[in-house]
Amino acid sequence: MKLRIDQLPQHLKGGLQPIYFISGDEPLQIMEASDRIRRAAREQGFSERQVMDVDRQFDWNQLLDAANSMSLFAEQRILELRLPSGKPGKQGGQALQNYAARPADDAVLMITAGKLEGSSKNTKWFKTLDKAGVVIQCWPVNAAELPRWITRRLQQHGLTADGDAIALLAEKVEGNLLAAAQEIDKLALLYGQGNLNVEQMGAAVADSSRYTIYDLVDSALAGDLPRTSRIVGSLKNEGVEATLALWAISREVRLITQILEAGTSADAAMAKYRVWDNRKALLRKALSRHPASRWKMLLKRCARIDRVIKGVETGRPWDELLSVSTQIARSR
Repeated sequence: MKLRIDQLPQHLKGGLQPIYFISGDEPLQIMEASDRIRRAAREQGFSERQVMDVDRQFDWNQLLDAANSMSLFAEQRILELRLPSGKPGKQGGQALQNYAARPADDAVLMITAGKLEGSSKNTKWFKTLDKAGVVIQCWPVNAAELPRWITRRLQQHGLTADGDAIALLAEKVEGNLLAAAQEIDKLALLYGQGNLNVEQMGAAVADSSRYTIYDLVDSALAGDLPRTSRIVGSLKNEGVEATLALWAISREVRLITQILEAGTSADAAMAKYRVWDNRKALLRKALSRHPASRWKMLLKRCARIDRVIKGVETGRPWDELLSVSTQIARSR
């Protein structure tokens, strides 16, 4: 059974399932979901806890042994299996299937894993866990959703904030939900309950934003010029290789050029090039901002930046990347 993370509190009121599988690349959400399950289990008498960390040397018989062994004091147990890679392998996959077929009567198994690849969701072990228990996938909170998330989190601490104050906090912690939660905890300690203005927010909050090369591409395609410029600076300061940023940008520029040269409608071309549904609106927005000739020019700019990075032409790679990404974001 699949659950959204916001459905978990209500689900736990109805009792525990024998297996919980929590995965994703959002540490705060995984941590808080795990804490909720542990707390609910303790309230229902599961007082013993056994933790198993999966690495290359992990013996999967430990899981089956834990399922088959009785607690020393006949207490109900929480079995925690930590699977950072999200890939149990052949032996692990079989062990998970075997456990799900006969889960321990006196235990709740909670598995926490990293982000799953699409192929993992089609495996027998994943489908078996989904059928035998609860599967929760934790997705990052994107830039558009972050202000609402911050508002709800502030309200949990008896705080409200002006729109400008929330926007400032979102800018400072974007891409780092754990930092956002920590900053809100700090605000509650500093100011207690009540409304926060932008001056109070600015004085208290540190810059903990964390971006990826994919954030840069999405921001540029969306036409968000200030955010695009900010992300370029952040990636540079974090020591991201200019080659990786160029690869992400040039891949999207090349795709858009191919769509425009396909000789069909944009929708037909996107279907041909297997563009994911959740990216089509973003590409349409970018397509409407520049003509085909502009996109061809931008592709040539990417080729020049590649030569700059390799030292064939003079220039500063990150300055060039800032220029081309802001050109993509800027209206014609």
